[in-house]
Amino acid sequence: MRRYEEIVGFLGEWGPYQRFIFFLLSVSIFPNGFCGLSIVFVGGVPEHRCSIPGNLNLSEAWMNRTIPPVQGAELQHSKCSRYRLDVIMNLSETFPDPDFFNMSQIEQEPCLDGWEYSKEQYISTIVSEWDLVCNEDWKAPFSTSLFFIGVLLGSFISGQLSDKFGRKIILFGTMAVQCVFSILQVFSPNWEVFCLLNFLVGLGQISNYVAAFVLGSEILGKSIRVIYCTLGVCISYAIGYMLLPLFAYFIRSWRMLLLALSLSGLIYIPLWWFIPESPRWLITKGRVKEAEEILRFIAKKNGVTAPEVLFSDLELEDMRAKSEQSYAIIHLVRTCNIRAVTIINILMWMILTAGYFGLSLNTPNLHGDDYLNCFFSAAIEVPAYTAAWFFLQRCSRRFTLSSALLFGGVVLLLIQFVPSDISVLTTVLVMSGKLATTCGFSMIYVYTAELYPTAVRNMGVGVCSMASRMGSIVSPYIFYLGVHHKFLPFTLMGILTALSGILALFLPETFNLPLPDTIEQMQKIKGFKCRGMHKNHYHFDKEGKLERNGQKKEENEPSN
Repeated sequence: MRRYEEIVGFLGEWGPYQRFIFFLLSVSIFPNGFCGLSIVFVGGVPEHRCSIPGNLNLSEAWMNRTIPPVQGAELQHSKCSRYRLDVIMNLSETFPDPDFFNMSQIEQEPCLDGWEYSKEQYISTIVSEWDLVCNEDWKAPFSTSLFFIGVLLGSFISGQLSDKFGRKIILFGTMAVQCVFSILQVFSPNWEVFCLLNFLVGLGQISNYVAAFVLGSEILGKSIRVIYCTLGVCISYAIGYMLLPLFAYFIRSWRMLLLALSLSGLIYIPLWWFIPESPRWLITKGRVKEAEEILRFIAKKNGVTAPEVLFSDLELEDMRAKSEQSYAIIHLVRTCNIRAVTIINILMWMILTAGYFGLSLNTPNLHGDDYLNCFFSAAIEVPAYTAAWFFLQRCSRRFTLSSALLFGGVVLLLIQFVPSDISVLTTVLVMSGKLATTCGFSMIYVYTAELYPTAVRNMGVGVCSMASRMGSIVSPYIFYLGVHHKFLPFTLMGILTALSGILALFLPETFNLPLPDTIEQMQKIKGFKCRGMHKNHYHFDKEGKLERNGQKKEENEPSN
């Protein structure tokens, strides 16, 4: 029986309609670049010190000495304590000049009157508005973790809903969730409400990214699929990410910044009438008539003539049989082969996500201007995605992905050997690690989609994306490890990234092979001997022909 690629071959690979869909789906990813990392500026920590009431009637000399210096740090003052003001008041009456008194003898107290925040970089952030500093400093990264918990849950739900109800409806539904709750976030009266809305924004943030990724992968032809997943989707995300510091530079108030970024989602409403459902998904659900209408519409837009009969009776019967099969998450671990693929993918996604967001959220801690560092961190993704596209077009999936991750791991491990006075070299190595991690992140989306069959593809990518959120949830705290040891975060991420590069070598190769439609058609994983495998194991050979245990499958032979 003909495969899907053969049935739709008359449409061509890169007609006017395919180019149109390529552009629309790519453009729909821009808001993900805005929202995903806006917390870098929305939750920025301005320079701050304890607030001193203005009615104390202290001289300027004494007022300047109310904040104790930080031991061992030149020209730095405490951000979380001050000298006891009642003692300062008494001393100022006895000693008009504070230089004649040893200030270290004065007892210190916390910032009982709040904090004063520098307006040099930010007019306001959630940190300055709700005093998320000192004993409350855990709340800023916690709000980011809640966002990623929402992403985790959204990935889990949207993957199953997309396979059940369709790619298109989930794509636009999760875009709406992201846009609406981002706008509501602007009006948050307190930190608790902000966190709740941040969680809800996370429900839609990556979910629509995955839905757009899978929808494009199934509509576009094999030769365009890799370009779409790298130069299309990923670079669109990077462009949105690059625009973030530009918006943040001119809009220094977190509420106005969030409003400007959120309203951009409204311009995507008209896309509903231009983006179709996936014909491949419709066929797997037995909705052949709808799939035919879409395919004939594409043919008309491309200026080609569709065959009078798209599907033979045998093909329709086979499609109806497949449409009666229902799939759940259990199918991702039902056989030994798909179970091993799922476990390895989950581990790799978790490590890559922790490294990607850890390095991205760390940009304010790097040497130099925060806005430029954020822009460079985003801009480095463009050559990363371009390199991913180049290698995915020409090279083995396994070895390319493994090489990128091993390189990234080694680069991050080298940071601990850089002298402290060469901060620029540290920044260069961090950006190199970000480049390798981003390149691997782009590749693993393509690779995972090719590993799983159509019946559970969106579910498989969604579950891997969901599991990877465990990595993104802990990513805001990764650099807190630097309190104990300056290079511990980079060492940890370097080791884990290199480990994921080794795991990639065990996955089966998918380069130049057609997408599998059923679990039986999946490629066999390398390096594992599974008990309980089907006696007749089917897979595709290099020519795209179905084989059973190394022998060609007959046309009328059932596939287990």
